[in-house]
Amino acid sequence: WLESDRMMQLNFSQEILDVQKKVVVEEFKETCINQPYGDMWHELSGMAYTDHPYRWPTIGLVPEHIEIAELEEVKTFFYKHYRPNNAVLIVAGKLDIPWTKEIIEKWFGEIPTGELSASDIPAEPQQDSFRHKVLKRNVPSDAIYMGFHMPDRLHKDFIVYDLLSDVLSGGRSARLYQNLLKGTKLFSSVNAYISGSLDPGLFVVEAKLLDEADIDHARTLIWTELQKMMEEPIMEKELQKVKNSLISGVLFSEVNITNKAINLAFYEMLGDVSLINNQVAEIESVTTEDILRVAREAFRKENCSEVVYNSLA
Repeated sequence: WLESDRMMQLNFSQEILDVQKKVVVEEFKETCINQPYGDMWHELSGMAYTDHPYRWPTIGLVPEHIEIAELEEVKTFFYKHYRPNNAVLIVAGKLDIPWTKEIIEKWFGEIPTGELSASDIPAEPQQDSFRHKVLKRNVPSDAIYMGFHMPDRLHKDFIVYDLLSDVLSGGRSARLYQNLLKGTKLFSSVNAYISGSLDPGLFVVEAKLLDEADIDHARTLIWTELQKMMEEPIMEKELQKVKNSLISGVLFSEVNITNKAINLAFYEMLGDVSLINNQVAEIESVTTEDILRVAREAFRKENCSEVVYNSLA
């Protein structure tokens, strides 16, 4: 009933909107302006994407984008997108199925559908040159962020990129930890991860440096590790270790009923809920040659956008 009531007719008013705009502006300042490295996604996404809307952070490019939002704009957006024909409802638990269907129809059946248009999101063109930006900020230490373009969530290589990030940064035995964090005296942290977005996203390598570390030397060492991934296949044992970790995460996510409901909703949103049953098989199917192939595709200099923070301290 609560979700039905909210979807049917949200309580809009100028007073409520003004309050919420102030809340979001403060959130913007707290997380993106006043927090060290808080504007990283603004800077990296804005450089890596030229056409796709991912170049715009969800919270807005600047606080003024929040402040100028008008009540009619917000209402129009809500009644276009927060509609039954654009929603996925998952009910999980020990259920009386006929009764559950009955109350779903009772509370959602009469809500009007929205006028959704076909997606016209522009595809991001292939990046063909290295992009680089240096920011002077009041941050604790110098830092390097490298973003490499990668495929969308439904692409067959998405899981390969996920495993590749774990080979580089999945725990204390991973390559970046052993060779850079533990093996040198330049880094205070170094990680690799994927953005996990539905449309083509970014594979990010992030490094924070110790005081007095030379940033050019640190960058060279990072590229050396990426180059190694492009030269020859990794050992089967190394791949199997990260596979086991990822598979265990998938299996444990199915233990909690809330997590199971969220997972079902996510795959239904992707367009095929049955894909949830293929997760383990997809992970197990990845080979060391797949890791090598994807590393060669991703870690090209012309596929990289780099943001460097220079500390003012």
